[in-house]
Amino acid sequence: MWKWIILTILIMPALELAVILWAGSLVGGWSVFGFILLTGFIGAVLAKQQGAETLQQANERMQRSEMPGEQIFDGICILVGGLLLLTPGFITDTIGFSLLLPFSRGPLKQLLKRQIEQMVRNGQVITYRRF
Repeated sequence: MWKWIILTILIMPALELAVILWAGSLVGGWSVFGFILLTGFIGAVLAKQQGAETLQQANERMQRSEMPGEQIFDGICILVGGLLLLTPGFITDTIGFSLLLPFSRGPLKQLLKRQIEQMVRNGQVITYRRF
């Protein structure tokens, strides 16, 4: 898994730069710059709103003595989505918005759960239970 993360870190900036240059040649550099600033601002506002809502849901579940499992996964998705939206680029913005919006977050959250479950089964993640 680490090799994919490192590969993504190396390739993503080149892809983002290529898309930004391509978009700049179509609509102009200042338009692209403004769009990047706008998506960063919208992403920050959306992440704050979604994060506050998820935190409130987690608090409500804990007050009922329930584990806020879904809200933990939502929080991870919102955090990563917000960070991606602050990163300049169209590819990261697309992924970031899909992690912030509740209707598109669901399938990505299920994918994350399956990946974590597979890592636990393979022994890559160790879990402890207290009795």
